Amino acid sequence: MKFRLKSSDQVSGFLDKGTNMTGELEFAGTLRIDGNFHGSIGTGEFLIIGEHAVVHADIKVGEIEIHGQVFGSVDAKRRVEISASGRLRGDVRTPLLGVTPGGVLDGRIQMAGDQPEETTVATRTVTQQQRSHQERD
Repeated sequence: MKFRLKSSDQVSGFLDKGTNMTGELEFAGTLRIDGNFHGSIGTGEFLIIGEHAVVHADIKVGEIEIHGQVFGSVDAKRRVEISASGRLRGDVRTPLLGVTPGGVLDGRIQMAGDQPEETTVATRTVTQQQRSHQERD
């Protein structure tokens, strides 16, 4: 298993296989989870979900690599990567998404920066009103 940690990065926290934790988790640096977690996770930095991890959480991070199972929404400021052994069942919001062949993503995807088509709908409405007005004249 290959993790893309920069040489300056260190894992600053670790929940090992066999660990069960419930609650609200916030941290700085890089955290790796290989155990079971239920709750919410928040950081502006890097989260690694190991191959043995089962995470039921809404997650807001800078970056995340998923090698285990995640159930819940993921909101990443920079990147979401799902490896061949990774499983994500939930919605994703991120500017950069990578899914290695074999990885599973079951949910909706919103790439950050995508805007709803409200302005397009409004433009169409104005155009339709102009056409109706022209037909009357």
